Amino acid sequence: MNDRDVNPSTETDANRDPISGETGAHPVGTGVGAAGAGTVGTVIGGAVGGPVGAVVGAVIGSVVGGLAGKNVAEQANPTFEENDWQQTYTSSTYVEPDKTYEDYQPAYRTGYEGYDRYGQDGRSYSEVETDLQRDYQNNHHAGLPWEQAKHAVKDAWDRAAKAIPR
Repeated sequence: MNDRDVNPSTETDANRDPISGETGAHPVGTGVGAAGAGTVGTVIGGAVGGPVGAVVGAVIGSVVGGLAGKNVAEQANPTFEENDWQQTYTSSTYVEPDKTYEDYQPAYRTGYEGYDRYGQDGRSYSEVETDLQRDYQNNHHAGLPWEQAKHAVKDAWDRAAKAIPR
C-alpha cells in the first residue's frame, strides 16, 4: 500500500500535501517563509553580487525560508488540535450540556490560530482579546455568541502558548 492508498477517515494526523500526497504539508507556512526569505536573499544577493547575486540569493533564500516556514507551521498542527479538542472539550467547565463540539470548534480554532498570529511576538491573551473577538465574529458569525465562545478561545490560546515556545 502506498501513501495515496491510506483511508483518510482512519488517518488522524497526515496533513497531506494536495499535489504530492506526502504527509506533513504546510503550504501557508512554507509559502510565507519562502516569500520573506526570498525577498531578503534577493536584496542581499543583489547588493553583494549584482544581478546574478540577486537571482542566486532569491533561490537560496526561498528554499531556506520555505523550510523554516514549514517548521513554524508544524508547531500548531490543526489536525491534531481539532482531534484533541473534539475528544476533550466536554471536560471544560464552560461547556454547556446542550452544545456540541461543532458549536465550540470555531472558538478553539480562533484560539490556537490566534496564538500563532498574535502570541508568537510575546503579546498576552489580554492584549489581543479584542483582536481575537473580531476574528471570531468575522469568521464565525453563525456560531456561539462571543460571551460563550471566549472561554474556549482562551482555553485554546493557553494550550498553544504552553506547547509552542516563543
